[in-house]
Order: sequence, then C-alpha cells, then structure tokens
Amino acid sequence: MTLIKSISGIRGTIGGEVGTNLTPIDTVTFAAAYGTWLKQYRQKENYKVVVGRDARISGEMIQSLVMNTLVGMGIHVVDLGLSTTPTVEVAVPMEHADGGIILTASHNPKQWNALKLLNEKGEFLNGADGEQILKIAESQAMSFSEVDALGKITKNDAYIDLHIDEVLNLKLVNKSAIEKAKFKVVVDGVNSTGGIAIPRLLERLGVDVVELYCEPNGQFPHNPEPLKEHLTDLSQAVVKEHADLGIVVDPDVDRLAFMDENGHMFGEEYTLVACADYVLDKHPGNTVSNMSSTRALRDVTEKHGGTYEASAVGEVNVVTLMKKNQVVIGGEGNGGIIYPELHYGRDALVGVALFLSLLAERKMAVSDLRKTYPSYFMSKKKIELTPDLDVDGILKTIEANYSEENLTTIDGVKIDFPENWVHLRKSNTEPIIRIYTEAKSQNEADELADRFISELKKIADS
Repeated sequence: MTLIKSISGIRGTIGGEVGTNLTPIDTVTFAAAYGTWLKQYRQKENYKVVVGRDARISGEMIQSLVMNTLVGMGIHVVDLGLSTTPTVEVAVPMEHADGGIILTASHNPKQWNALKLLNEKGEFLNGADGEQILKIAESQAMSFSEVDALGKITKNDAYIDLHIDEVLNLKLVNKSAIEKAKFKVVVDGVNSTGGIAIPRLLERLGVDVVELYCEPNGQFPHNPEPLKEHLTDLSQAVVKEHADLGIVVDPDVDRLAFMDENGHMFGEEYTLVACADYVLDKHPGNTVSNMSSTRALRDVTEKHGGTYEASAVGEVNVVTLMKKNQVVIGGEGNGGIIYPELHYGRDALVGVALFLSLLAERKMAVSDLRKTYPSYFMSKKKIELTPDLDVDGILKTIEANYSEENLTTIDGVKIDFPENWVHLRKSNTEPIIRIYTEAKSQNEADELADRFISELKKIADS
C-alpha cells in the first residue's frame, strides 16, 4: 500500500495504516492543510472552494471528509458531486471561488484516490505553494472555526453542462460542420465521469453516440490508463458498429485518445498534434508540450511558422511555459489538450470538439488524417522502485555516461540523439522510474527503451 505526498497533491491507496496510505486521517489532515494555506494565501473574510470527484468507489467517502473538513475551517464549499477535472477547473473562476479540489487518482487503478489542488484561477498550484501545504500538514499548524463561523455546503450539479456550453461557444469549434458530418462515435468512459460528460457533449454536437462502459460506478472494466493494450473492447466495438471513430478518456477526463474507423489507435501522442494542427491553421503561433512528448508537435508547429518548446513533465510546468511563450495551444503527449482560449488545464472535452471540427472540415477518415502527420513511434516503460534504490545517483551516472550527447536535465535526464530520444525520470505519482523513448519505428523505440532499462539495472547493481 502506498501514500505519495508531493507538491501536486496527495495520492494513495485506500485503507491500511495512517501515514502509509490514503486513510480518512490523512485525507482530513491534507484537506485542513490546504484550507490553512488558502487562508494565508488569500487573506480575506469569506472563503469558497469548489469540490468535485470522479466515479471511483472511494470518491463519496473522500469527498465527504474533504468538504466537512473545509466546513470545519469556516470555508464554504460548492459541491459538484460527480464531475471531471477540467469541469472543476472551469467552475472555480465561474464561481469566483478561492480554490478547488478534485478527488481523483487519474489513470491509477480503483484502489487509489487523490486530492488535486487548485488556486483561484482553477489552475494547479505551483511548487512553492505545494511545498507550503506539505509543511503545514507535517507541522499540524491548523486551527478550526467556532460553531457560529462554520462553512456551508451548496450543491450544484449544473457544471458539466455549463462546461459543455463554454466549449461549444469557442470560435474554433465548428458545430455546424460536425452536425453535417453525421459522425457515429463509440465512447469508452471507463465507468467514470467521462461516461457522463463526453456523450453529453457529442449529443449536443449532433453525433450518433454508442456508449461503452459509460456507467459512472467506479468499477473500471479495464486498466484505466487509455493505452492500446487496454482498449480491445473499444476496438471491437468501433468495427462492429461501423463507427467513424472511437473515443476513450481516463477516469477524470483530462486525458483523451482516439481510435480510427478500423479499430486502430490514432496514437495518444497524436491527440495534441492533430488538435494543434487544426488550431495553428486558423491562428498561427507557438506551442508547448512536456519533454516526454512526441517530436511531431514540433514538426507541425514549425510547418505553421510557429516555435515549439518543451517543459519539464507536470501540468503546472507546461502551463507556466505556455504563459511565458504566449502559446495558442499546448499540453502533454498523454492525450492532454490545454487550450488557453477556454482555460489553462488539460481538457478532454475541448480536445474532442477541436478534433471533430478538424475531421469535419477536412472531410477525411481518421486513418487518412493520421497519415498526414510525421510518423514517430514511442515506447513507454517503467521500473518499480525499491526503498534502497538511489534514483538520483543512478540518473547522475547516466548523465555522466552520455555527457557528449545533447542532454536536458530539468526533469530527470533526456538524451536527444539525432534520430531518436530517451527520457528517464522518477514519477511524481507512482513509485517508479519512467523510461520514454521515441524513434522512427516501434522496434527501434522498444529496443532503445530496453537498452536503457538494462543500463539502469546495471548501474543499480554496481
């Protein structure tokens, strides 16, 4: 069982002992630390926080603990109930709230849950603020309100629809073209809140929707990370239904992947590439993704006359660089679309709307669209960490061994070879080292990943 405390929030497995898992005690402690930080940060009379959750089994329990902790601190809560991460991010500024909390462990299996923390803009906290919350939690320097100053909980289940309204009001979402295209789409909602939001959005766009695992009961029918090996049911359904495409999201709906009409993956890395291609064609400009993302975004950006730059992994790092470079679209290669015209957060709903607009305007099959982009192949592997493993020392050795190559060390070690690249980093959300590679063929990408896994193990054993 695991509990991971980081600047981006607290994430862990349900049950077990206090301090080593996400127990009710740990949940209350961390919610109270956030409430304390919020008061120090905002320094005003009344406080409001938006809270929503994905459909995981532990969600209702965790949400009740979080909300009532905030109430005990005199903070008013807007309860969105079952929601999505981008919906909560959109709701915070619309509610003029001081912050937000999303209860989700993203792509982690059902035994996990987490508190993701937002500021008053509906954006993830920066490193300094996250560190401050961790210190408050550790010191237990928290105080609660007297009985006449308790907060109140207000329920509002309208925000998924309000979020959809905001998406459909975007200038680049070509609603009429999508309606005319008469798309048929199979949606895999992994039995979480994507099963509510994505079909509802598609119906508003005049799309014929076939629902697969769209009951938000938290019983994930397959590994919830939207990767090819987990999506055989979606592949079969797309072919059987003669659908134009398949859509899959992760449990909190900030990651998005497509499947073509033949039941083949469009490529999770290419979700952002395609959406950027559409946006840049209308509004040329710059792009940003993290350094574990495909080179294809750089190629497409430069084709449209813009400049591409890579950030450290982590949404807050991507957003910081996006703002600095005044980009028109950015995100992460894991299917995370960040479109500043709407908000600075990964958003599968806006990704769906932009992708369908592109498809409808170009009048192309999904498989033909994929052929228009540079072909890169990625391998994503990992090594489980053990307590005695000196990850930083191992990565320093790799850095020294490849000092003659084009190195980036702002987030682990990335080595850019002329024809391929490898990125080695310690995960912020799981006890693993991630090994990402990209090359001109899948075989080459896999071989490069396996080569570095062998090197890492050899260094660890020496």
